[in-house]
Amino acid sequence: MNYQWDWDAVRDSLPYLLDGFRITLLATVLGTLVAAVLGLVVAVLGRVPSRLVTVPVRALTEFVRSTPMLVQLVGAYAIFNTIQPLTIGIAVLGIHYASYMSEVYRAGIDAVPKGQWEACRALSMSPRRTWQAVILPQAVRNVLPALGNYGIAMFKETPFLAVITVMEMVAQAREYGANHFVYAEVFTLAGLIFLVASYPTSLLMRKLERRLGH
Repeated sequence: MNYQWDWDAVRDSLPYLLDGFRITLLATVLGTLVAAVLGLVVAVLGRVPSRLVTVPVRALTEFVRSTPMLVQLVGAYAIFNTIQPLTIGIAVLGIHYASYMSEVYRAGIDAVPKGQWEACRALSMSPRRTWQAVILPQAVRNVLPALGNYGIAMFKETPFLAVITVMEMVAQAREYGANHFVYAEVFTLAGLIFLVASYPTSLLMRKLERRLGH
């Protein structure tokens, strides 16, 4: 039995997939912003000279990193069931990836030469001024490509949001396929949209990494 590719299904499903792609992109952008900011906060708190701060922060980070994001999504959805599912999804994506981005930031901070810290102390700069004007600009610049790669990874994991009823692109493809009994076309189209969106961004991150490496 020869399968006949249904181009009409491709054409008809495209608006549904693009509507889902809008949700996918929104979740990725906002989730990446949450992860980038929260990851930086966690990295800085991890250097506070007080175990009352560092121990709970490390414990929470390890918990998030050691549990599947799917479980985190379902758990958060069950607990915070009065909040919009998309908001929950963005928060979980952000918190999950913040646990990884914090390690990237930590590596970037550790890579700042010790002479920079010593110069700040010699100039009697306050800790806040030291971080804002000297340490963080250098650290963030060095880790931008790695942060971007985590953003791309988050983009490809947004289909997990379907388990909490967020109609992102793959969920739209599955619903269209179930209603019209066509799956190969819509899932292939969804995959191509993911490829078109993520591959150029990946190339940009590689170019940025090479440029910052010089």
